[in-house]
Amino acid sequence: MQYRRLGRTGLKVSAIGLGTMMFGEKTDSATASRIVHRALDAGVNLIDVADVYAGGDSERMVGQALQGRRTEAVLATKLGRPTGLGEGLSRRYVFQAVEASLQRLQTDYIDLYQVHRWDAETPIEETLFALNDLVRQGKVRYIGCSNFTAWQLCKALWVSDLRSLARFDSVQPRYNLVFREAEAELFPLCLSEGVGVLAYSPLAGGILTGKYLDDVPEGSRAWQNPAWQRNRLTQYARAAALRVVEVARRLGRPPGEVAVRWCLANPAVTSALVGPRTEPQWEEALQAAAWTLYPEDVAALSHD
Repeated sequence: MQYRRLGRTGLKVSAIGLGTMMFGEKTDSATASRIVHRALDAGVNLIDVADVYAGGDSERMVGQALQGRRTEAVLATKLGRPTGLGEGLSRRYVFQAVEASLQRLQTDYIDLYQVHRWDAETPIEETLFALNDLVRQGKVRYIGCSNFTAWQLCKALWVSDLRSLARFDSVQPRYNLVFREAEAELFPLCLSEGVGVLAYSPLAGGILTGKYLDDVPEGSRAWQNPAWQRNRLTQYARAAALRVVEVARRLGRPPGEVAVRWCLANPAVTSALVGPRTEPQWEEALQAAAWTLYPEDVAALSHD
């Protein structure tokens, strides 16, 4: 397994990270536990969850699976989206949310605590002061953000610098061959300021595995959700999937592996978060850690 420094910190995380959004929704507890243990056995140390996933059940499953192996994991979770406790990034809610996550995760500290999205109703200074206190208390080791635009991240970094507060050491954007908006401004900012990038959805919800090229398989996400199908299965997306399939065929690798490797080829990306539903899906994702794409393949995939 390859490891990369998270931004300008001394923390090293695996190039492949385990995303757990399916835990508690499509993946039962026993399967989730086996996936977590397989990840750790393979050298994957980054496990990413959120308090909102499956109403908190995802955190509970991860916490249970990590019993006896907690120190092997860089455990990341998020706050800010609506839960039974509330939502937002006020000081009051930050303190409530972290205690609830610690309890569900059955741990006394979180390695990477991430705000799930920008909160326009709370001054970023208030959020950062609260998160800084959690770092000083030892409940949180590092802080990060998710789904921030470049200007939002830039403002947060400026406030942290101005006030001598803990800074966001990572950002978590959606990034894959279909959705490449982060390349324009966010990635250059991260490279300039030493912010790690944990890219989620490297398979574009399964589009880049090529399973939607000929038809929409019964039982698939697109089959179950017509709105998702209309919005995601565009001509542009199908063209990107076709490029992945063509390169995968030439290399003799599954398309999913190729899509993940393309994501990791970007110098701004620290880790690609893969969220498996089943154990075979996770096994395929793990294989992507064992090889790299040639520059000409990266160029062929990137050309649209």
